[in-house]
Amino acid sequence: MQSTVKRPKILKIVCILGFFSIVFSFLAVFSPSVKRMGDWYPALFGLIVAASFISYIGVWHMKRWGVQLFIVTFFVKEILAVSVSDFSIAGILFSVLCIFPMLLFYNRMDLNL
Repeated sequence: MQSTVKRPKILKIVCILGFFSIVFSFLAVFSPSVKRMGDWYPALFGLIVAASFISYIGVWHMKRWGVQLFIVTFFVKEILAVSVSDFSIAGILFSVLCIFPMLLFYNRMDLNL
């Protein structure tokens, strides 16, 4: 059965910006600078990028699991970035600014897959 909840414009903007950021993050997975951070880092970074992409798809379809996955991915990404001393304030701010509108419309989102 189709969900009848209309996607708010702010979530549409957040998802489109998120998709663009994921494209650049996906390209970074294969960069030499990421490879130099450790043998394990590109695989984990790629997994985080994939989970972020999936979470944006969930939010786009107004699913609560998309918001939950985005928040979990955010924390895992930041823990990983701190562990290799590669965190950025701009990245944290972008993610936090994405989380607020997601949480604002969380109650209107669908519980089902």
